[in-house]
Amino acid sequence: MKWQGRRGSNNIEDRRGLSTGTKVMGGGIGTLVIILLVMLLGGDPQSVIEQMDPGTATGPYESSEAEDQMAQFVSVVLADVEDVWTEIFRQSGATYREPTLVLFRDQVQSACGYATAASGPFYCPADMKVYIDLSFCDDLATKYGAQGDFAIAYVIAHEVGHHVQNLLGILDEVTAERQRLSEVRANQLTVRLELQADFFAGVWAHHASRMFNSLEEGDIEEALNAAASIGDDVLQKKYQGRVVPDTFTHGTATQRSSWLRKGWVTGDVSQGDTFSAAI
Repeated sequence: MKWQGRRGSNNIEDRRGLSTGTKVMGGGIGTLVIILLVMLLGGDPQSVIEQMDPGTATGPYESSEAEDQMAQFVSVVLADVEDVWTEIFRQSGATYREPTLVLFRDQVQSACGYATAASGPFYCPADMKVYIDLSFCDDLATKYGAQGDFAIAYVIAHEVGHHVQNLLGILDEVTAERQRLSEVRANQLTVRLELQADFFAGVWAHHASRMFNSLEEGDIEEALNAAASIGDDVLQKKYQGRVVPDTFTHGTATQRSSWLRKGWVTGDVSQGDTFSAAI
């Protein structure tokens, strides 16, 4: 991907060098009491959460040159994603609200709860933020066999795809529906949600290529390989020696790469209805 020398996003929150400690929502028991009081008085607890310090400084964080370069790359990818979705929303008469991407190290506290680097990148709809430990970028290649910078770009675009779902109201609908279903059926619905995020990642790649001429030869293949490498069937076979379809939450390697490819080929958001399609 052509990214060096290009604009980076302003929506980066760097929490490397911060420790979550034993805080609740970043502020301990006292903050939790305040939040409860605000709710009882009919106020918006999110306004309290947004004003809280996200962590405690543990001293200057010394990153490697390679990590700094990766942070710059992630920033450029996020900027591309912002520009593409802003234009897509504008064309449909809507306004795109940009998410924040949080860089952390080892562990992090989000509005959705506590997470570690082992959780992998994730999107929290409660605070509209994407969280990523940059060590995952190395893991993509070393643990999952997904080589290349566009494999990382795909992962970021996938998580922002969940943000798009949030803005469109899809996440709320799926969350409400999952509560009425059995575990197996709820998992099946979650798979369709994840496949749509893969599709949205492909839509981004389609428009990024046209708008910025930023894709290079082999980029899409890197993304497709990454999608296949983290398919439920591949990961279950690798780490537990057997495949249990009823426990799938993201889709098979074939499903993930297929929906990513469809987004890339069409660039048409309206063709991403994974919930009624045969997957």
